[in-house]
Amino acid sequence: MTLTLEQFNALPAGQALQALDGLYEHSPWIVEQALAQRPFRSLAQLKVALAQVVREAPREAQLGLIRAHPELAGKAMVSKTLTAESTHEQGKAGLTDCTAQEFARIQQLNADYNARFGFPFILAVRGPRGLGLGRHEIIETFARRLHNHPDFELAEALRNIHRIAEIRLNDKFGVEPTLGNEVWDWQEKLAQHSDPGYAEQGQLTVTYLTEAHRACAQRISHWMREAGFDEVGIDAVGNVVGRYHAATPGAPYLLTGSHYDTVRNGGKYDGRLGIFVPLACVQQLKKAGRRLPFGLEVVGFAEEEGQRYKATFLGSGALIGDFKPEWLDQEDADGVPMRQAMEQAGLCIADIPKLQRQAADYLGFIEVHIEQGPVLNELDLPLGVVTSINGSVRYLGEIIGMASHAGTTPMDRRRDAATAVAELALYVEKRAAQDADSVGTMGQLQVPNGSINVVPGRCRFSLDLRAPVDAQRDALAHDVLAELAAICERRGLRHTLEETLRAAAAPSAPAWQQRWEHAVQALGLPVFRMPSGAGHDAMKLHELMPQAMLFVRGLNSGISHNPLESSTNDDMQLAVEAFADVLNQIAKEHP
Repeated sequence: MTLTLEQFNALPAGQALQALDGLYEHSPWIVEQALAQRPFRSLAQLKVALAQVVREAPREAQLGLIRAHPELAGKAMVSKTLTAESTHEQGKAGLTDCTAQEFARIQQLNADYNARFGFPFILAVRGPRGLGLGRHEIIETFARRLHNHPDFELAEALRNIHRIAEIRLNDKFGVEPTLGNEVWDWQEKLAQHSDPGYAEQGQLTVTYLTEAHRACAQRISHWMREAGFDEVGIDAVGNVVGRYHAATPGAPYLLTGSHYDTVRNGGKYDGRLGIFVPLACVQQLKKAGRRLPFGLEVVGFAEEEGQRYKATFLGSGALIGDFKPEWLDQEDADGVPMRQAMEQAGLCIADIPKLQRQAADYLGFIEVHIEQGPVLNELDLPLGVVTSINGSVRYLGEIIGMASHAGTTPMDRRRDAATAVAELALYVEKRAAQDADSVGTMGQLQVPNGSINVVPGRCRFSLDLRAPVDAQRDALAHDVLAELAAICERRGLRHTLEETLRAAAAPSAPAWQQRWEHAVQALGLPVFRMPSGAGHDAMKLHELMPQAMLFVRGLNSGISHNPLESSTNDDMQLAVEAFADVLNQIAKEHP
């Protein structure tokens, strides 16, 4: 018999504790402490409360929780002494059917892991979709996490314990994240398309107007029609555009969406999550036979990453009239001009100027996006409200000294360009950390013709500086450039520097940010506000209309632009529910 939240809130403490028995392995103290926060408004609130109890517990209690769990395919499984919950989960993952070779490999990993960390390896083997991970994926994850820092791995073990508890909690309450499952499945199916050279290696790469890119556009178009959009088409730059009409003709539209192209060997959710969350909402509206007092326009932007051509934000840029004609003459790595690629894809270049949207026709732009960072993951929060998309400035530079013999040049006579760049890198790290939410990166360091026995005479470098507001970004850049000049002066060097990009910050429109906050609160979740360090299509639409974003927690420390990028069906379900709440808020404001 499944439990309802109303029943759970009304149970005496002892019965409530018994109702959630087995949620955390041999650790009833977690539920016991969380019960003090009753009544819970939602299952999501209960999950956050449980995670909060563990996060605030002493380290010894956290270690005790981890050590209460059995090893994967370990002695407890062999002796059949696992709890019923663990038996079900390990069996569903196929760990009871390991080959002799797989079993031996897991046993060795168990021994190595325990020797390194002093606690058993914990993995939510039912996985982010709840269907169970394959043995190969489990073994790969085991081997990868063996190299983590001990403190990080302890936190990762606890995060996996919370995922195990989340799935068990869903089972107890008879909850199935059906919309989250659908959003998950759309993304999995879309990831079947990948560019040649990557597809053969099982890697996801979808760059502008390749065959895989065009196949993605067709799939998205098909799903939009299936969901019930009134109009679906592919525009002159390859954007997939779906429109769900308002109850009254001539009403303004709410614009939303994200990009479906990827970086090379990237993840399945970056961008694409922001297409499928609103798609799920339209599907629900259509099923209910409901029209809103405004229209909903969902755009799968064709290009955001700038991978095949140096034309970042091409898709969303076209909607604000920022498509640069000179882009058409750019050539990809194979010498194919963009103009030729567009013509081969059947796109009408002459129609590109017609894509520009008029602000008066739209209420605003909202975007759902995977966080692409570790913050929500570390806080055990499924959703975050974006306050601003960071402004950025980028430089390419070179410090020039004097190459000389590494054995014969005394340390106080050297004009070492590489150590000067290293000093600058340490300054960037220190200076950016002084500001709230500023970041600084020197991602490219190169010594031309460097040799092991030569003092570097030249060192090329890149600089990427970001902050939530332009004034903060500019102050950071001023200090870094001043330090670069001071380092060169002190060391007797010279430098060159070229600014290659300057993008303005895009603060969220207060009213739209508040709608996201209301939606998160309505789910029973705490509102966590955060800036976006990454650029998004929203920062282009920001130039034309008010915008605001919602972040969704990522797994694996929130890693993105990486095959390990992931999120759960439960978090995707919450994103769909938050999006639907925003639609309902606007509907009440515009009856």
